[in-house]
Amino acid sequence: MKRAEHRRRARAAARWGLGLLAAFVLHASALAQAAAAGEKSPDKDSDYTWDAAQGEKLQALAAKGDATRGEISFEVCQGCHRRHAQGRPDGSYPRLAGQHRSVLIKQMTDVRAGRRRNDTMLPFVDRHVIGPQDIADIAVYLSELPVGSDNGKGPGRDQAEAEQLYRFQCVECHGEQGQGDAARFYPRVNGQHYRYLRREMIAIRDGARGNADPKMVEIVKPLSDAQLAALADYMSRLPLFAPR
Repeated sequence: MKRAEHRRRARAAARWGLGLLAAFVLHASALAQAAAAGEKSPDKDSDYTWDAAQGEKLQALAAKGDATRGEISFEVCQGCHRRHAQGRPDGSYPRLAGQHRSVLIKQMTDVRAGRRRNDTMLPFVDRHVIGPQDIADIAVYLSELPVGSDNGKGPGRDQAEAEQLYRFQCVECHGEQGQGDAARFYPRVNGQHYRYLRREMIAIRDGARGNADPKMVEIVKPLSDAQLAALADYMSRLPLFAPR
């Protein structure tokens, strides 16, 4: 039974890999055609609201995700996000395991709609490659994965000041222990890699991440690199047993 299941997964992964290779070509062609025709992504319009469930995001949220299908689909993503979606401590790729389903769906649909620029990830989630149901499947699989305590952490400097800053500015959205808020699309930050958190907060402050919560942009705008580094370090050390 296990051998048959392994063969089935291998065939599915092979089909997915071939489809992805073709998708890279289709993606480049589709972008050129869309640019020539002035075509916009179905989700990228002037009515976009940061935390609204609309467009493909709404479709994926409404779909019943299948973790088994999601695991198969995610195999092609492991080259970056690693096995079991643990990410990389160097911050190049985030830990996705245990993240809220709604947050995962939002980020995937935002990348494919062009609201969050990620040239590495875009070909993998492009609408010519996967649809809302696939996104729902991947999201439910990732959300159910266990989160370990071995995430990358920082040097541990200025943690008292960082704790005060977190409790004054971040608790309302990300929770007392970094558990996030699935209903409002706020990510879980406990268990995330320090270097990733630091990089993304700097990107949000500097306007390099297009889909950031406007409220957070205002909060981090006056903070220095050193303050954001200490804050990222603090969040990476928050306890994992916090309720989700």
